[in-house]
Amino acid sequence: MFTNKARQVMPLILLTLATLQGCASIAGDSSYPVAVSTTPPGATFEVADKRGKVVHQGQTPAVVVLPSSDGYFKGQTYTLTFRREGFTDHTVELDSKISGWYWGNILLGGVIGMLVVDPLTGAMYKLPDDVKVKLDAPRAAQASAASSADLRVASIEDLTPAQRERLVPLH
Repeated sequence: MFTNKARQVMPLILLTLATLQGCASIAGDSSYPVAVSTTPPGATFEVADKRGKVVHQGQTPAVVVLPSSDGYFKGQTYTLTFRREGFTDHTVELDSKISGWYWGNILLGGVIGMLVVDPLTGAMYKLPDDVKVKLDAPRAAQASAASSADLRVASIEDLTPAQRERLVPLH
């Protein structure tokens, strides 16, 4: 099928093609699904990139596919803002990290993969698999818990002698 000459050149061609690829571009990806959830569920959320541009809006739980790169050698950072009526708004930062596959270029992908292919495709970065947020207790519950903790009605007979000594008369 192949001539003798072609069989001799084939390993060289395959080696050349292998060095033109980036490890993270082959084994990784440049966009990642991120599972977004809150406790309790049902919060609305928006995802904004590092420039403040809203790139997604939804309701928890959800899965959002986000690019991990913001350009050549620039990882992406997202700000997620969660809102649910009766709860305090919550903001979380989601930051990309260098993918473990990127370091495979040292062994397999070579300089071209490390300095050109993976940084250009964005595959050198990875995003976390999920974002989980526990929303604060409802505002009304916080207020009633604070008021009941701060105010306690007691009779002077309920106090110990040490507590009675600390009382200050009001005029």
